[in-house]
Amino acid sequence: MTARIGRLKERMLSEPRYASIEQAKIITKTYQANEEKPRIIQRALALKAALEQMEIKVEPEELIVGNRTAGVRYGVVFPESGSSWVDREFETLPTRPQDRFQVREEDIRCFREEIKPYWEGKSLEDVLRARYGGELDQIAKVVKINQKDHAQGHICPDCARWLKMGPAALRDEALERLGNADGQEADFYRSVALVMEGAATFMDRYHDLMEELAGQEQDIKLQESMRAVAENCLNLSKRPAETFHEAVQSIWFLFVILHMESNASSFSPGRMDSYLEPYYNRDIEAGTLDREKALEIIECLWLKFNQIVYLRNANSAKFFAGFPIGFNIVTGGQDENGNDFVNDLSFLFLKAQEHLGLPQPNLSVRLHPGTGEEFLKAAIRVVARGSGMPQFFNDNAVIPALESLGIDEKDARDYAVVGCVELTTQGNNLGWSDAAMFNLNKALELTLTGGKCLLTGAKLGPDYGDLTTYDTYEDLEAVLKRYLDEYMDRMVKACEVVEKAHMELLPSPFLSAVIDDCMEKGMDVTAGGARYNLSGIQMIQVANLADSLAALKKLVFDEKRITREELLRALEHNFEGDEVLRATLLNKAPKYGNDVEWVDRLGAKWAEYFKKRLSHYTNYRGGRYHTGMYTVSAHVPMGENVGAGPDGRLAGTPLADGGMSPVYGRDISGPTAVLNSVARLDRNLTSNGGLLNMKFLPEFFRTETGIDKFAAFLRTFVDLEIPHIQFNVVRREDLIAARENPEQYRGLTIRVAGYTAYFTELADELQQEIIARTSYTDI
Repeated sequence: MTARIGRLKERMLSEPRYASIEQAKIITKTYQANEEKPRIIQRALALKAALEQMEIKVEPEELIVGNRTAGVRYGVVFPESGSSWVDREFETLPTRPQDRFQVREEDIRCFREEIKPYWEGKSLEDVLRARYGGELDQIAKVVKINQKDHAQGHICPDCARWLKMGPAALRDEALERLGNADGQEADFYRSVALVMEGAATFMDRYHDLMEELAGQEQDIKLQESMRAVAENCLNLSKRPAETFHEAVQSIWFLFVILHMESNASSFSPGRMDSYLEPYYNRDIEAGTLDREKALEIIECLWLKFNQIVYLRNANSAKFFAGFPIGFNIVTGGQDENGNDFVNDLSFLFLKAQEHLGLPQPNLSVRLHPGTGEEFLKAAIRVVARGSGMPQFFNDNAVIPALESLGIDEKDARDYAVVGCVELTTQGNNLGWSDAAMFNLNKALELTLTGGKCLLTGAKLGPDYGDLTTYDTYEDLEAVLKRYLDEYMDRMVKACEVVEKAHMELLPSPFLSAVIDDCMEKGMDVTAGGARYNLSGIQMIQVANLADSLAALKKLVFDEKRITREELLRALEHNFEGDEVLRATLLNKAPKYGNDVEWVDRLGAKWAEYFKKRLSHYTNYRGGRYHTGMYTVSAHVPMGENVGAGPDGRLAGTPLADGGMSPVYGRDISGPTAVLNSVARLDRNLTSNGGLLNMKFLPEFFRTETGIDKFAAFLRTFVDLEIPHIQFNVVRREDLIAARENPEQYRGLTIRVAGYTAYFTELADELQQEIIARTSYTDI
């Protein structure tokens, strides 16, 4: 790592994190001045104004410039999507348990006097609350509906198209198409032209600022570097990228502007080693670039990926803890013909992660049977560094799963990842991968209690009987099916309401210009303009469900070791006074993750039922629903909503992490047994993404023998067609020390569930859950 990168990293980590209302003020003034115009034009004008007016800053040593705010890691208040929650929580942002932001008193005053009054009843959040708030609240214990107070993210734009055109050519295309359009199509093309004009101005502004600062710089070498960066910005405002340095800068401008338009998470660059390769090779062959300089440019981009975070409300921060902004970059895998794809950039991306060890980008490696040993071991050595990256995806599982959704083979082979582990095609897909999270274990709780919440006693669903009324295990399963059916129906109706509101209130012309088919159709991406229009639902958590059903089947119905009345009473009292009964549940029934086939099949059965039934629905954009198995950090707050379980879990404690992972501490048969259990979950269950978390001690990687064993372990992962796996390499003692002395461990990163975060920035409950996960010393 060069001295330049070290200095930039240290400055970035030392900057305070604030909530910002600057863009909110610009948006509000723009709407006030254009109230008669269509919403898509209002949105375009608001983004254009922000691009032209937002305060900008640069560091003289930066090789890649640009940010959505002048400050680093600022959280942006975004009134188009949500301001009521900001009003409720503004003062508590610095002290809340998770994802804190400092605030300025003058910003609070300005927000309440100038911004909030205009947006009351008009934002996405308020409209959804008025239209469907009661129903959203009623189903919330079982189903968390997402995307209610921010625009749509979780998408991989067509980065290659952006590089080949740039804002000037995209503006010209929109204006040309505008000449033959009318009505809503004309509004769409006009909005695209407006935002591209703003994008070009944004780039020019960075040229002007860097040139001004270069004129004041005494160091001739630094001055030359600053002028080169300035020239890149000027060129990109007028024409497509031509050099590697320009291409990397262009990609960063794309993602900054996407965030400024939508204030959402998980805009992902996709297979960057593929579409940047021509620029890299051209400059290497011309002698204007070498690997060392390319790496420094890449590491400057990596630093920029860490300078954008997302301001969520307090409840959402529990489900998405640690700022998982989701810049997911994929390396390796297969090309469109099924051949192994690795190049110099693939290795340089790994080296950048090795040097920096930061939470972003979320670096992913695609594996397949033809993955070369050199690249595989290079990735393992980065894993051994302990940053939680890269994570691994399995082409053998992912490509067929995507094809099962009707995705073309070429697009499926070119898949990327958005956010944490959500699977996507590149540049042509609004996958809405974070539509909702369905708590399977709360549905089981209602099955056992006659529709009552164990935590509050409140009636949440109809009474179809309770545990004491079921004569057989099959009777219990029949009622579980009824609850799943009812809440799935209600979930889909809620998702439709949310999608319709996005279409009406948050059209996204800049994003639409870099999603294939939108420009051809003259249709915004939120209205169904993309080639593929999917909606993804997460099933939470199959491990706890399998463990609970196994205990019920074996100990209650088959062996009758525990009576139905005894168990229900114990659950109602959170096992208080029933410690022996709880110990029986924990120790006398086998658990998922230990290669016990009948237990694993119990969870798989209901996951398959859920997926099959969900596939019969169509979303508001005319696309298919499909399933995923990952949690972000939702296993903690979703566990808080679930009472004591037949698996022996205490009320309010976290559910299993990951999505396919065993319950922490219950996987006692070793990592290979875990793989065998997870492999019993059909690959098509996770076409929206699946997540397997594992934790190894650093000592395992200290010898070549350990590296070789780990490589063989990953080859087995590929052969078993498991879609995903990721690793924490850390000592329990270090995590405990970081809790006690957070200032000394400021840079310690940890894999949460599909993403990496700074350990000391996580709330106490999540820290404890991570510490409790099983650690492996061997394979």
